[in-house]
Amino acid sequence: MKIKKAIVIIMLLFVSVLTFAQTKKLDKIIKRDYQIIEGTIVKMSDKTVEYSLPGETLQISLDVSQIARIDFASGRSQTFDISENNNSQPSSNQNIAVAELKPNTIAVLPIPYLNSDNQQSSEDMAKFAQNDLYNKLLDKSSNIFPLTVQDLRTTNSLLHKAGIDHTNIDETPIQDLEKILGVDNIVAAKVSYTMNSGTTSTTYNSGNAKVSDNDKKIKTNDTSTTTASTQVYYYYTVYFDMYKNATKIYSQTRKPFLAVKDSWMESISYLLKRSPIYVKK
Repeated sequence: MKIKKAIVIIMLLFVSVLTFAQTKKLDKIIKRDYQIIEGTIVKMSDKTVEYSLPGETLQISLDVSQIARIDFASGRSQTFDISENNNSQPSSNQNIAVAELKPNTIAVLPIPYLNSDNQQSSEDMAKFAQNDLYNKLLDKSSNIFPLTVQDLRTTNSLLHKAGIDHTNIDETPIQDLEKILGVDNIVAAKVSYTMNSGTTSTTYNSGNAKVSDNDKKIKTNDTSTTTASTQVYYYYTVYFDMYKNATKIYSQTRKPFLAVKDSWMESISYLLKRSPIYVKK
């Protein structure tokens, strides 16, 4: 009897440990190409981050230049400023065209719009997303006073002269972007998405019945039609950052509730209204 009780206790302990292991929170590494890696951070240095994947002991090393942010299981987040990596990024000491500073002016940067499945970026959607955020700021100009939104043509023209667009915007330090654009405030967003599809089928039945003269024999003629439709689902992740005088003052990530096309636009509005520059009136 005592042996059976001991076995039961051991099994319960095993189940408890297994359950704890399964529910253990993981660290999240958000890479600059928008890939998210879940695992356990083992060691960090100025140049690399070492982590292990769930259920594995092998340690994988990742260069910090590839990392945008780490969300630790403890709830703490650490953002990796791309300007800190002097080996792989342009130096802020390089000669750049400096525009005249316009105080209390905010510029909307080009918005990378990336399919994280194949790592392909859409130039048209990047321009559309940038224009959408720009128009949202204009519509809410009274809510962001005293800030003035820099004209989008001015922003893109200055960036074009500096050789910067949605494909390399992350490679330029914020302090350089502020000098190039002549602004003291910047809003930067990124849209990453994956796609999935599902097929649903619907069957419609129709028919008629004939009754014989003796009311006994019934003849039926049934017809059924089946139609199939394919639904495409979009799973977005929106990254939203704001800077003032080269200092990050706001950084949030949001996934839309609905997996429908262009649902990222709702997330942009949501994050903007909760940013420190927005005042309800």
